[in-house]
Amino acid sequence: MTNKKKHSKTPVKIGVVDTMFARYDMGAAARAELAECPGFNKKFEVISQTVPGFKDLAVAAKNMIEKDGASIVIALGMPGPEPIDKQCAHEASQGIMQAQLMTSTPILEVFVHEDESEDPMILASVFLNRSRSHARNAYWMIFEPNQLANRAGQGVRQGFPHAGPIEDA
Repeated sequence: MTNKKKHSKTPVKIGVVDTMFARYDMGAAARAELAECPGFNKKFEVISQTVPGFKDLAVAAKNMIEKDGASIVIALGMPGPEPIDKQCAHEASQGIMQAQLMTSTPILEVFVHEDESEDPMILASVFLNRSRSHARNAYWMIFEPNQLANRAGQGVRQGFPHAGPIEDA
């Protein structure tokens, strides 16, 4: 009997960072979607962290990339409805973009603004759909980029119905 050594390749890491401020567990939705992707816990694993609010997402995502070796991070948060919330969301978005540039690694910003719907059921469906759709997008970016290319110019949306393409006249 021979002793065959298994060659184990370190799985790719996909980071999920969410917030306690959000009124929906966006991180759980993203992790659930990733768990349904081919190769979960074989060719990729999910690392996650929860931070207080969306202004904390950029540093957490950057740390996941630099310290934990994430190949891509999904940053999920919920800005409130007030003008100051919009301003803070813009600043948080700038931080996320800067973290992407500093690490040369994609960080998918997934924000659901609390005022996207006054109906809690619709808002919950936006949270769920956007969180899961962007998690799938992260998987596709790493493992199946043709899935994104096939959808180019199709008006694909996350959270609300697709807008559809605009055809040439």
